[in-house]
Amino acid sequence: MADEAAKPFDLEKHYDRLWERSLSQFQAGAFELDPLIESDNDTRFGITLLFRPGQEVRDRIQQFLLELQQLEPEQYYYPKSDMHVTVISVISCHAGFSINNIRVEDYVQLIQHTLQNFGNFQLSFRGVTASPSGLLIQGFPVADKLNALRNQLRESFRNTTLQQTIDARYVLQTAHITAVRFKAPLQNASAFLHKVQQYRNKNFEMTEVNELELVYNDWYQRQGLVQVLSRFSLK
Repeated sequence: MADEAAKPFDLEKHYDRLWERSLSQFQAGAFELDPLIESDNDTRFGITLLFRPGQEVRDRIQQFLLELQQLEPEQYYYPKSDMHVTVISVISCHAGFSINNIRVEDYVQLIQHTLQNFGNFQLSFRGVTASPSGLLIQGFPVADKLNALRNQLRESFRNTTLQQTIDARYVLQTAHITAVRFKAPLQNASAFLHKVQQYRNKNFEMTEVNELELVYNDWYQRQGLVQVLSRFSLK
């Protein structure tokens, strides 16, 4: 019998499980609120390799968020400028981390070398899932290039002494866009969840990834705090 660990990761089932678990919590009124989302005392910063979805994808997500915002204006809705997919969290955000703690050029050179044999790739964004603390747009890589890229980056970093926390929190296998974070009790949870369920299988369109960004970022990837360290072309 095949080893269970050898089975390919089923992204669709993973998103479904996230949705089912979170929905049961939501229906019980158990929304996890983020107390730091607008705090001036949040010092969590890190280094992330990411890409931005295409304009059409972001426009469609924004339309969904505008409909939600009419129902629950007190929640945190990601602006189009901040929407992203994490390729790899090089150094997970943590309190007190500073860009001055590392030699940025060493990270840029390592990533550039790793990417030299990788071309562009596509993702389809379809449907909404959730965590107890927010809503996620489901991303599906068209081929396996994203995971191949992640695995090669993991291998590259393992072979260096550079500071990194890759996979320290969890092994990243999804391709989602975080779209909403809960920051206050919901005033109309029933209508809000009904609207989310209407978008549960919504097509948010396809995007072609031609460029990656290495950024120094806060926990929420807010444009005003993000510092782009380097861009890498995949064409």
